[in-house]
Amino acid sequence: MPKPALLCVSPSFAPATTPTAIRASALVARLARDWDVTVLTETPQNRTSAAATSVVDTSAAATSGAHTSVPATAGPRIEVVPARRPTRLLSLLRRMRLGKLIELLVWPDESIFWVRPAVRVARRLVRERRPEAVVVFMMPYSAGLVGLALQRRADLALVLNLDDSPTCTDMHPEFPSRLHYRLARGLEDRYARRADATIYVSRTNLELVRERLPVDARERLELVRYGADPARFAAPVASAAPGTSAACQPAWAPHPPLAEPQRTPGERFEIAYVGAMSGWWTLISSDGESANPLKRAYDAWTRLGRHSLIELDPGTSSPAVLGRAMLGVIAEHPDWKGLLELVLYGNPYPDDVVQRALATAGVQDVVRVLGPAPHEQMPGILARADLLFITLPNRLDGSRGGRISAKTYEYLMTDRPILAAVPRGENWDYLEDKPGVWLVAPDDERAMQAVVSELAQTKAEGKPLAFDRSALREELSYDTRAREFASVIHRAIAHHEGRP
Repeated sequence: MPKPALLCVSPSFAPATTPTAIRASALVARLARDWDVTVLTETPQNRTSAAATSVVDTSAAATSGAHTSVPATAGPRIEVVPARRPTRLLSLLRRMRLGKLIELLVWPDESIFWVRPAVRVARRLVRERRPEAVVVFMMPYSAGLVGLALQRRADLALVLNLDDSPTCTDMHPEFPSRLHYRLARGLEDRYARRADATIYVSRTNLELVRERLPVDARERLELVRYGADPARFAAPVASAAPGTSAACQPAWAPHPPLAEPQRTPGERFEIAYVGAMSGWWTLISSDGESANPLKRAYDAWTRLGRHSLIELDPGTSSPAVLGRAMLGVIAEHPDWKGLLELVLYGNPYPDDVVQRALATAGVQDVVRVLGPAPHEQMPGILARADLLFITLPNRLDGSRGGRISAKTYEYLMTDRPILAAVPRGENWDYLEDKPGVWLVAPDDERAMQAVVSELAQTKAEGKPLAFDRSALREELSYDTRAREFASVIHRAIAHHEGRP
């Protein structure tokens, strides 16, 4: 019996390493066991990803004759549709420091230029593949418009997966204007009212949206969290000096290694953070250059008319607070100098920005920053670390946050201690009862110092801590998440068939 067809729309997809791409790719690979899945994406495919899929490139270069296709051995069929962005114009505006105009005029995001070509290709795919449903993975939020267009024109069940709510104040504490906030809220509400199912990854955000929707739309909100792949985390990891694996070398020159004699991996206490931090520019703004009158005027212009919902502390999304805590530990234990190190893997920011920020914060002696590494290498990075670090920006009004870091679930797949510097809210609540997790406020330097001192001391005594989280593996597994996701798709199809 042939598999039922499913069309998935995900502008960000493997081999991209955004959280949405990782989630969409993991779920689609598992859904393809029971569905004939076609993926519509903007992400170019490399030979590795093409080896397990059928890739059709609809770019101008590829379509000068006919679609180029790589025969599939397994997995979904992938159609690559490039966006028609006015790239030169957008680049010119950024070079002229007029990014504010892009914020004001390009809505809801730059992927709006992908919507029209994506709809055109998607309509052809609907005729050819006859899917039972359309699943859209967001961010970016423009992708949902593709789903609405197909639902209206092809009469298909629609499932919208919102990784982060467009109105989540942890992700979007401010907007270019009050109008842009109203547009974002209106778009999210429209998505939830029109879709046959809308998926969130945060219960807090789901409940906030549920409160403002009509009763019939509330019933179609679903929670399917992020996950991780147990098989990858169960694989044996070859020993290597922390942060020195050739596989983890950055795309740009990293912050220079700490100047000290070579030591064996067992002597160093490494704290690992995987992913991008966003607080670098906040640290730099305090280094004196911001006193420049022209810069102050430019900053005032960029903030003109902005609509703020909540004030976050971007500096807590940086290594500054933990770095100072580590320096405090070294002050208490001078013989540990050179042994404590916070290593950031996956930083996309320029090296000069990073080095200025580290120097301004005074933590350059205990922090090393490495560039992007393939997501497949993360289990090895985490397994080598002595402590895993999560941080989210502090909410200065003390209100509850709705965001939960995607790395939460992958960290929990390990046996490593976890230091979570997160505000009260979704991420805190989820981690509160998990073994081997130390929860602290994002700005609590003293609490971080106590945790690092305690764990480093246990390692120095030859008794490094590890935690058995095997009971969580089934819950965290993307196999489980895919089953939850498939159930949502079936409910969405049933709802669509029952529409008047």
